[in-house]
Amino acid sequence: MFAQLKVVHSAGEADDIVAQIWDLWSNPAVPDLAERMQAAAAATRDGDLPQALSLLSAIVTDYPDYSEGWNQRATLYYMLGDYDSSLADIARTLALEPRHFGALSGRAMIELKQGNRAAALKDMIAALAIDPYLQSRSLFPELAPNTTNV
Repeated sequence: MFAQLKVVHSAGEADDIVAQIWDLWSNPAVPDLAERMQAAAAATRDGDLPQALSLLSAIVTDYPDYSEGWNQRATLYYMLGDYDSSLADIARTLALEPRHFGALSGRAMIELKQGNRAAALKDMIAALAIDPYLQSRSLFPELAPNTTNV
Protein backbone atom coordinates (compact mmCIF):
# COMPACT_ATOMS: atom_id res chain seq x y z
CA MET A 1 0.00 0.00 0.00
CA PHE A 2 2.83 2.41 0.78
CA ALA A 3 4.31 1.93 -2.69
CA GLN A 4 0.90 2.66 -4.23
CA LEU A 5 0.51 5.77 -2.11
CA LYS A 6 3.67 7.27 -3.59
CA VAL A 7 2.41 7.01 -7.18
CA VAL A 8 -1.25 8.02 -6.97
CA HIS A 9 -2.37 10.94 -9.10
CA SER A 10 -5.12 12.46 -6.99
CA ALA A 11 -6.04 13.23 -3.43
CA GLY A 12 -9.06 10.94 -3.79
CA GLU A 13 -6.88 7.97 -4.70
CA ALA A 14 -4.55 8.81 -1.84
CA ASP A 15 -7.44 9.07 0.62
CA ASP A 16 -8.57 5.54 -0.25
CA ILE A 17 -5.11 4.09 0.34
CA VAL A 18 -4.55 6.13 3.50
CA ALA A 19 -7.86 4.83 4.87
CA GLN A 20 -6.68 1.26 4.24
CA ILE A 21 -3.38 1.95 6.00
CA TRP A 22 -5.10 3.51 9.01
CA ASP A 23 -7.50 0.55 9.09
CA LEU A 24 -4.54 -1.85 9.14
CA TRP A 25 -2.80 0.12 11.90
CA SER A 26 -5.92 0.63 14.00
CA ASN A 27 -7.49 -2.83 13.85
CA PRO A 28 -5.09 -5.39 15.27
CA ALA A 29 -5.69 -9.08 14.65
CA VAL A 30 -5.38 -9.95 18.35
CA PRO A 31 -8.94 -9.86 19.77
CA ASP A 32 -7.92 -8.68 23.26
CA LEU A 33 -5.84 -5.86 21.81
CA ALA A 34 -8.59 -4.85 19.38
CA GLU A 35 -11.15 -4.68 22.21
CA ARG A 36 -8.84 -2.62 24.37
CA MET A 37 -8.05 -0.20 21.52
CA GLN A 38 -11.79 0.22 20.90
CA ALA A 39 -12.33 0.93 24.59
CA ALA A 40 -9.53 3.53 24.58
CA ALA A 41 -10.98 5.18 21.46
CA ALA A 42 -14.44 5.27 23.07
CA ALA A 43 -13.03 6.84 26.25
CA THR A 44 -11.27 9.48 24.15
CA ARG A 45 -14.44 10.20 22.14
CA ASP A 46 -16.42 10.49 25.39
CA GLY A 47 -13.90 12.96 26.80
CA ASP A 48 -12.74 10.60 29.55
CA LEU A 49 -9.07 11.31 28.88
CA PRO A 50 -7.76 9.89 32.19
CA GLN A 51 -9.47 6.58 31.40
CA ALA A 52 -8.16 6.64 27.83
CA LEU A 53 -4.64 7.29 29.13
CA SER A 54 -4.93 4.43 31.60
CA LEU A 55 -6.12 2.05 28.88
CA LEU A 56 -3.45 3.11 26.38
CA SER A 57 -0.71 2.87 29.00
CA ALA A 58 -1.78 -0.70 29.76
CA ILE A 59 -1.84 -1.48 26.03
CA VAL A 60 1.72 -0.27 25.43
CA THR A 61 2.87 -2.21 28.50
CA ASP A 62 1.17 -5.43 27.41
CA TYR A 63 1.78 -5.01 23.66
CA PRO A 64 5.02 -3.03 23.40
CA ASP A 65 5.53 -3.90 19.73
CA TYR A 66 2.15 -2.52 18.63
CA SER A 67 3.03 0.82 17.06
CA GLU A 68 -0.49 2.21 16.96
CA GLY A 69 -0.86 1.84 20.71
CA TRP A 70 2.13 4.15 21.12
CA ASN A 71 0.82 6.52 18.45
CA GLN A 72 -2.61 6.78 20.05
CA ARG A 73 -1.08 7.46 23.44
CA ALA A 74 1.17 10.10 21.81
CA THR A 75 -1.95 11.72 20.38
CA LEU A 76 -3.62 11.69 23.78
CA TYR A 77 -0.55 13.24 25.42
CA TYR A 78 -0.66 15.93 22.71
CA MET A 79 -4.31 16.61 23.54
CA LEU A 80 -3.33 16.93 27.21
CA GLY A 81 -0.53 19.37 26.35
CA ASP A 82 2.19 16.95 27.53
CA TYR A 83 4.45 17.40 24.52
CA ASP A 84 7.51 15.71 26.03
CA SER A 85 5.59 12.49 26.67
CA SER A 86 3.99 12.76 23.25
CA LEU A 87 7.40 13.10 21.59
CA ALA A 88 8.70 10.08 23.51
CA ASP A 89 5.77 7.97 22.32
CA ILE A 90 6.15 9.26 18.76
CA ALA A 91 9.79 8.16 18.85
CA ARG A 92 8.67 4.68 19.90
CA THR A 93 5.98 4.65 17.19
CA LEU A 94 8.53 5.53 14.52
CA ALA A 95 11.03 2.98 15.82
CA LEU A 96 8.35 0.32 15.29
CA GLU A 97 6.82 1.77 12.09
CA PRO A 98 9.16 4.24 10.33
CA ARG A 99 6.52 4.90 7.64
CA HIS A 100 4.00 6.23 10.16
CA PHE A 101 3.16 9.49 8.41
CA GLY A 102 0.70 10.36 11.17
CA ALA A 103 3.43 10.19 13.81
CA LEU A 104 5.78 12.27 11.66
CA SER A 105 3.06 14.84 11.11
CA GLY A 106 2.24 14.89 14.82
CA ARG A 107 5.87 15.45 15.71
CA ALA A 108 5.99 18.31 13.20
CA MET A 109 2.98 19.93 14.88
CA ILE A 110 4.66 19.72 18.29
CA GLU A 111 7.93 21.09 16.91
CA LEU A 112 6.01 24.02 15.42
CA LYS A 113 4.40 24.73 18.80
CA GLN A 114 7.85 24.60 20.40
CA GLY A 115 9.23 27.08 17.86
CA ASN A 116 11.44 24.61 16.02
CA ARG A 117 10.24 25.26 12.48
CA ALA A 118 13.32 23.70 10.82
CA ALA A 119 12.78 20.35 12.56
CA ALA A 120 9.05 20.54 11.89
CA LEU A 121 9.66 21.17 8.21
CA LYS A 122 12.07 18.23 8.05
CA ASP A 123 9.48 15.92 9.62
CA MET A 124 6.74 17.18 7.32
CA ILE A 125 8.92 16.56 4.26
CA ALA A 126 9.58 13.03 5.55
CA ALA A 127 5.83 12.50 6.02
CA LEU A 128 5.10 13.84 2.53
CA ALA A 129 7.63 11.42 1.07
CA ILE A 130 5.33 8.67 2.37
CA ASP A 131 1.95 10.36 1.79
CA PRO A 132 2.28 13.09 -0.86
CA TYR A 133 -1.29 14.29 -0.23
CA LEU A 134 -1.05 14.63 3.55
CA GLN A 135 -3.48 17.34 4.64
CA SER A 136 -1.28 18.73 7.41
CA ARG A 137 1.08 20.03 4.72
CA SER A 138 -1.02 23.20 4.91
CA LEU A 139 0.92 24.09 8.08
CA PHE A 140 3.80 24.91 5.74
CA PRO A 141 2.83 27.39 3.02
CA GLU A 142 6.25 26.89 1.43
CA LEU A 143 5.29 23.31 0.58
CA ALA A 144 3.25 23.67 -2.56
CA PRO A 145 0.75 20.85 -3.17
CA ASN A 146 2.36 17.61 -4.30
CA THR A 147 5.88 18.90 -3.62
CA THR A 148 7.93 16.67 -1.34
CA ASN A 149 11.33 18.26 -1.77
CA VAL A 150 12.34 21.77 -0.81
